[in-house]
Amino acid sequence: MKPVLRLDTVCKRFGGVIAADNTSFSVLPGEIHGLIGPNGAGKSTLMNLISGIYTCDHGNIYFNEQDITQMPPYERARLGIGRTFQTPRFLQRSNIRDNLLLGTDLSNRFGYTSAFFGKKGDDFESELNKLMQYAGFSFDWDDDISGIPFGQRKLLEIVRSMLAHPKVILVDEPAAGLNNSEVDNVMKLLTVAAKERGIGILLIEHAMDLVMNFCEQIVVINFGKVIASGNPEEVSSNQDVIEAYLGRQRNAQN
Repeated sequence: MKPVLRLDTVCKRFGGVIAADNTSFSVLPGEIHGLIGPNGAGKSTLMNLISGIYTCDHGNIYFNEQDITQMPPYERARLGIGRTFQTPRFLQRSNIRDNLLLGTDLSNRFGYTSAFFGKKGDDFESELNKLMQYAGFSFDWDDDISGIPFGQRKLLEIVRSMLAHPKVILVDEPAAGLNNSEVDNVMKLLTVAAKERGIGILLIEHAMDLVMNFCEQIVVINFGKVIASGNPEEVSSNQDVIEAYLGRQRNAQN
């Protein structure tokens, strides 16, 4: 199977700080791929490079074997690169329905207004109902987004990204600030995205039990450099990873 996303010797500097140091890895369709490392290791920088917010100093990024290194963010999004953020981002003065409808704009050439009329509106309602069942909750779509609790906003952001029918979703710390039930729903939704819809998931997360239980492949970075990659068993037993990251995690928990 060919990767849907591939980074080839990607480099990024901010002054004297090396945030990405010849970083290479790939994500397959339908794969949940973890990206872990200490705070400041360069994880969010890589997300920004993939989505086009930052530009590479060196190296290339490929999406479905197409070189997107110089492509602006909106074109990458239209190709099928979705993203969620550690702090969910919504139009605060709009209701839930309008915020979620924004996801459909990327999935069809007719844009936002088509979701209100004709078959697209029916498709939107059907798709949304399925995703909300997976997420485990329902809302009055006319409610303001500002009244939705933080944990449920994270779920809604994933739902919105899936409405765009992406090929890859970049997910930044989905479990941060959530209770156990909310984390379960987030991971259920991401599992549906990967296993039932074939979406590649690149996941930043500090909760190691979640990463080890849900990710099939993991890449570990430290000071912008890949220090290990492989399946959870290989990564968790790697001495460099233990010294750079897992050991710190265990000490912090004790």
